[in-house]
Amino acid sequence: MGKRARAGMFLALLLLAAAGIISMYQVRKERKYTSSFPAMGTVATVTLYTDETDFLNALRAVQESFAFVTALADCRDPRSELARLNKEAAQAPFVCSPAMWEILTESRLAYKLSEGAFDISVKPLMDHWGFYRKKLKKIPPVSETAEIKKRTGLDKVIFDDRHHTVRFPGAGFAFDLGGIAKGYAIELAAGKLIERGVTRGVIDLGGNLRLLPDPPPGKKFYSIGIRRPDRKKGGVMPEVLQLKGNTAVSSSGDYERFVILEGKKFGHIIDPATGNPAPGERAVTAAAGSGTRSDWLSTAVYLRGRKMADKLKKQLPQTQFFIIEKEKY
Repeated sequence: MGKRARAGMFLALLLLAAAGIISMYQVRKERKYTSSFPAMGTVATVTLYTDETDFLNALRAVQESFAFVTALADCRDPRSELARLNKEAAQAPFVCSPAMWEILTESRLAYKLSEGAFDISVKPLMDHWGFYRKKLKKIPPVSETAEIKKRTGLDKVIFDDRHHTVRFPGAGFAFDLGGIAKGYAIELAAGKLIERGVTRGVIDLGGNLRLLPDPPPGKKFYSIGIRRPDRKKGGVMPEVLQLKGNTAVSSSGDYERFVILEGKKFGHIIDPATGNPAPGERAVTAAAGSGTRSDWLSTAVYLRGRKMADKLKKQLPQTQFFIIEKEKY
């Protein structure tokens, strides 16, 4: 056999070997791994299609992202940046970290687009209704609620866009990022995974979902079930959402956190317009291009209904809503 023939055969063997390695790599990358763990006051579940080593590294990156946002935005932890902001911003402008400023910037946009329905300044009302302190036994007097409500309203807060500072107009104001922090956390985590080349799977943080760019193997879409507000019939609605990758999904309702006062159920989502918990007339699932956005979108539409959903879809064309009115469940 001549040198040219031997070289050709050697090249062919190399190509076959390379094809085999690529084939093994592709099969290895499509293996499904899932892990659940407590995070941010709820349960997180990470499902990825990758190899074991990549999954463990990715899982660590997700957990680190959630821990970072917890240290940033947990208003009940006096060491968190949010707790320090709430404590200090009435005395002097509080200088925000880049991450905090990013959340506050989106929160301000949410306040504007939702016409005040999404308002992170409702923390005093959350305390008033017993969601962050010892549980109440009676419904708070209307006069007390009206007085507390005077210390809310994001339009009253002073933001310095140049220096990234926040200043409260007086004592008693405080932020609650509960309606946006989990969405920010899953978006941060997704970015970390995509940077590492992990692009197929779902990050689930207590029902806030972030779909990675590529759908499951052999699929064109992610199939997402919608939780039934009343938890009947297996807890899932018959409708299934078919969504492309790089999408975030969030849901709002009164089925998870609530208080019972004088025999009545009050959900944890405060209506800034009244100062009272929303009456729970619907459950809402929102899909958007980022977790930060889908989180507040579901809250705004939960409070204001289909009219708000139609308005937001016009302003944010990539947004989708699935609304279940109370009389239908």
